[in-house]
Amino acid sequence: MSTEHTEVAVVGAGLSGCLLAAFLARRGYPVALYERRPDPRTGPVDRGRSINLALSERGLDALRRIGLDARVMADALPMRGRMIHPVDGEPQFQAYSAAGDRAINSISRGALNNALLTEAAALPGVRVAFDHRLVDLDPATGEMTFETPQGKVTAAASVVLGADGAGSAVRGQLLGHGLLRESLDFLDYGYKELTIPPLGGTFALDPEALHIWPRGTSMMIALPNPDRSFTCTLFWPTHGTASFASLGSPAAIEQHFAQHYPDLLPLAPNLVDDYLHNPVGVLGTVRCAPWQVNGRVGLLGDAAHAIVPFYGQGANCAFEDVVELDRCLDECADDWSAALPLFHHRRQANAEAIARMALANFVEMRDRVASPLFQLGRRVEQTLERALPGRYVSRYELVSFSTTPYAQVRRRVRRQHQLLGAVAGGAAALLAGVVGAAFRRGRRG
Repeated sequence: MSTEHTEVAVVGAGLSGCLLAAFLARRGYPVALYERRPDPRTGPVDRGRSINLALSERGLDALRRIGLDARVMADALPMRGRMIHPVDGEPQFQAYSAAGDRAINSISRGALNNALLTEAAALPGVRVAFDHRLVDLDPATGEMTFETPQGKVTAAASVVLGADGAGSAVRGQLLGHGLLRESLDFLDYGYKELTIPPLGGTFALDPEALHIWPRGTSMMIALPNPDRSFTCTLFWPTHGTASFASLGSPAAIEQHFAQHYPDLLPLAPNLVDDYLHNPVGVLGTVRCAPWQVNGRVGLLGDAAHAIVPFYGQGANCAFEDVVELDRCLDECADDWSAALPLFHHRRQANAEAIARMALANFVEMRDRVASPLFQLGRRVEQTLERALPGRYVSRYELVSFSTTPYAQVRRRVRRQHQLLGAVAGGAAALLAGVVGAAFRRGRRG
């Protein structure tokens, strides 16, 4: 592999940007990593903006390739299933895998970002520029203009890669030049973070589960943290009589949670303060095309295809983008004009597939997980997985515990459900025939 590469600019030092910088540096590229924020390792964390990650196999696969998986997993907490909290009654555990031995991993977004940033910055050829906000980009030349505390500065790179999140400045520049199409589909739901502190020095809830309070029009989840607290995320409509906008006083907040989340209230002493002061975040899906222009400017991760968080796949999908781009560079002998179009061709269908599955999983988590019929279906599915190992695999296992491309997952699950429907229909017809024959024999007798 040639070591005479020209510098690549990566805009965005979030999760995917730092991972991308590390992969490129290991290929021998000089990398300029630009970030609009100050160094996140030294500054305060934005209140209410730190949704935990559920790190699963796709993300771990990427981390293994740069030898960072063991360091990251040292602070991770495995969650082997969902703990469903009804309004009344005891919580019920639903394992993620048929054998109950597989887990997704709760990890702090900030801690993971810091680990990736430190890893990337330590590699030869990587330089990091904080407080650099992209305000102009010439896609034809790779010339960039940044606003900094010292004023505007310019820079140029042979290749510019936007890994700067759902509100990507790089994507905005390409859109302003008329070089891509964009659609933003926002839910009428937002999210707000709340906290359950440790109770008596230990976890207040089971730390080996992702806790869900499904309430139909609203939902709350809680993920464990290494300090034995839980980060809760409340999902609720942003407007209307039953929404974030409808609770304005401490008394109204306490009354609402006492009615709808009664087991949470005694565990969250700072609930009212968290609710009043933590912001409401937006939820939506970003789609755009193409993801690259002339093999010189490209997008990946949320900058190309942001999704809602209900499958826990946003970061995992972005990490998989980095792995796929690295694979494309291998296959194209580091010819960016061939690698970037190939990357877009291979990943776009998969990004659309997980976007659709994430939206569908929101409905499942919010409305269905507490249903006896849904729980029966999950037991049947897990029975089939044990009876037909490797041949029948649930959607959740394929998404979270494999690197099967997302588009293939959707196709395979459709085929499995069609087969299951046909078997169930045949069994019902056979049973009806047996019952009918017995009835006729009874009448003759």
